[in-house]
Amino acid sequence: MPSVKVYSQTGAEAGSIELDDSVFAAEYNEALIHQVVVAQRNNARQGTKCTLTRTEVRGGGIKPWRQKGTGRARQGSIRSPQWTGGGVVFAPKPRDFSQKVNKQAKRGAICSALSEKLRSEELTVVDEFKIRPKTKEMVKVLADLKLEKRILVVVTDADEAVVRAAGNIPLVTTLNASKINVYDLVANGKCVMTKEAAKKIEEAYKA
Repeated sequence: MPSVKVYSQTGAEAGSIELDDSVFAAEYNEALIHQVVVAQRNNARQGTKCTLTRTEVRGGGIKPWRQKGTGRARQGSIRSPQWTGGGVVFAPKPRDFSQKVNKQAKRGAICSALSEKLRSEELTVVDEFKIRPKTKEMVKVLADLKLEKRILVVVTDADEAVVRAAGNIPLVTTLNASKINVYDLVANGKCVMTKEAAKKIEEAYKA
């Protein structure tokens, strides 16, 4: 089992924690992570865009001028795509972009991403957060932990104050341990989580 240092919110060492091998020491599988991230992003798409084809645009039933003798190009309808106000060629229509990801693939990708964070020394475990829901207090905590750039903060239901305190900080994402996902893990550079959050993730994803 990998042993990870635990820090207080002031940045001082506060012991260590043993993490489960199957969750935090899994092999890095880039192809699987890519597959799950693409599926996750596609599943977030609404797919509601819609424009009209020439058959759906109102009007244009009569031929605008006779076929020959006018000197102008022949036209059959003022709702053809080349006309202003005409239909759209190959018009986009509502569609379902969702992709199915089985549970084993999702679990494997999350464990792989978490393990890579740990190997890259981008995972910080904090004993607990004791702050008020104030932005300046959360900024100080992140500064004491020497965390900057894109940061993912993983907490539990008990840490509502942390979610509120980090809400206005740019490039900081807060996430409940029960909603941990591959995209947020790979999209953010550093990841900081409480001991309680780490245990909940272990319980949910250990083999």
